[in-house]
Amino acid sequence: MIFDMDGLLIDSEPLWTEAASEVFESYGKKLSPEDFLTTTGLRTSEFVSWWLRDYKFDNTELEKAAEQIVQRVIKKIRLKGKAMPGLEYIFDFFSKRGYKIGLATSSPMIVAKTVVNMLGMGNYLQATTSAEKMDYGKPHPQVYLDCAKALESSPLQCICFEDSVNGMIAAKAARMRCVVVPAYSQQKDDKWSIADLKISSLKNFSELHINLL
Repeated sequence: MIFDMDGLLIDSEPLWTEAASEVFESYGKKLSPEDFLTTTGLRTSEFVSWWLRDYKFDNTELEKAAEQIVQRVIKKIRLKGKAMPGLEYIFDFFSKRGYKIGLATSSPMIVAKTVVNMLGMGNYLQATTSAEKMDYGKPHPQVYLDCAKALESSPLQCICFEDSVNGMIAAKAARMRCVVVPAYSQQKDDKWSIADLKISSLKNFSELHINLL
């Protein structure tokens, strides 16, 4: 089993939006919640480059903006980060059945470690991979393929849990089965059609769903 992190295990997407908005506004750039949705699942460096592309900044300035966002997110997660409903249930569910569990995130490893420690997930995880320093992030499948390798599992035997379209595409490109848990406002969207299963909450996953997959 391989899990995405932001928006799936921890309710951090609003915190990323807050942090990015604060940093972007310092450059005079304002984005709507709908704007941020289009880059959900991308790495920090990628969405910073995308939204600040009109400013023609050099890499040094873009890296500075990305680092400011990451540091703000870490502080916000520590102050008000909350586990998504069903997090403890889903880890117990697979752990008791002997499944190996991994984490594959677009977020920097320092953010992943912060979340893992804060939510007490460390004892469940056999592998954690971040796309931070990879050549390509989601929707490229590399972060999922690397996680499967770290788990010593074939990608064809892996089931991934995702909440973003970019993550879903990455999981399917890795030839893994994908369970999506969309945000409430997106649950009826047709864009989830390539997923193998769609559920409304982690706590709704059951033995029946394993058989369906």
